Amino acid sequence: MVVVGVDVHKRTHTFVVVDQVGAKLGQRTWAATTAGHQQAVCWVREQFGAEVVWAVEDCRGLSGRLERDLLAAGQRVVRVPPPLMAEQRRTARAPGKSDPIDALAVARVALREPDLPVAAHDEVSREMKLLTDRRDDLVKQRMAMMSRFLGKLHEIEPGWSPPAGSMDRPTWQRKLADRLADVPGIVAELARDELADITRDTVTINALERRIAILVGPMAPTLLAMPGAGALTTAKILAETAGITRFKSEAAFARHAGIAPIPVWSGNTAGRVRLSRGGNRQLNAAIHRIALTQIRLHGPGKTYYEKKKTEGKTSREALRCLKRQILGVVYRHLLTDHKTATQTALRAAA
Repeated sequence: MVVVGVDVHKRTHTFVVVDQVGAKLGQRTWAATTAGHQQAVCWVREQFGAEVVWAVEDCRGLSGRLERDLLAAGQRVVRVPPPLMAEQRRTARAPGKSDPIDALAVARVALREPDLPVAAHDEVSREMKLLTDRRDDLVKQRMAMMSRFLGKLHEIEPGWSPPAGSMDRPTWQRKLADRLADVPGIVAELARDELADITRDTVTINALERRIAILVGPMAPTLLAMPGAGALTTAKILAETAGITRFKSEAAFARHAGIAPIPVWSGNTAGRVRLSRGGNRQLNAAIHRIALTQIRLHGPGKTYYEKKKTEGKTSREALRCLKRQILGVVYRHLLTDHKTATQTALRAAA
């Protein structure tokens, strides 16, 4: 068995092959195109045999096409987080930084860490990720425009401003447009332009939310029924999970989400843990939103949270415990929904 470490860039990818003890066997660089990826697969098969693990630095914007091409060729692909690669490079005997050095570090991390996330060719979750990322980008863009607009509105009329959280509502957008319609000056002109941009982005965001809600219903009905898991939160979980079957256990899923606590004990402090700041922060944030909602609602989530507080844990520690419990429920719901979808597809095919 050999491991192929890949350092990805916009125009080229560098491939370094190592054996089971991390000794370098070969190195090549090809164009970051489907043709280049196919050449890499042929080279590895001809030179090193069929039992191969491809370790790709997890820069999804640069490595997405490579992953899809490798999976289409029947290869096994794992994702190496860039911080792990950088740490391996710093501790290596050979100093410096280059594409081959980075690719070698990626390969050796894959040898050292057997539980790295496995890449999966899941077009459904990829489509969901594209839609949720687009909505998130538009929301951030709209928030920035709202801040600039409110600054100009204050300059035009200091004593008046719309209620907090109302500028994404069509009623208030029309009221603001009417109020600025006859105001002279360049500041009012720019404010009207920004308000038009806010209105246009709001229409697009609402359309994306409706599309996401329609898609997520058949994909994850069990998860969607969970208290606190609305359509957007469920869509974010599906998008960032990218196929629940690529995780071998609930614990591996928790580590991927950055919800598995990190042990920090020694001697008399046995059992102490701290917050993990690693993992997928988008997935972590989605679980966090579910936890905050369940704390406000009467149900098992709030009961568990209060129980942990009575045991002497702080509010933050109790919240982290609740997030870990919720993640286990999410994991089981995702497995159930995946099994249901698979059975439905098999019946349809039959």
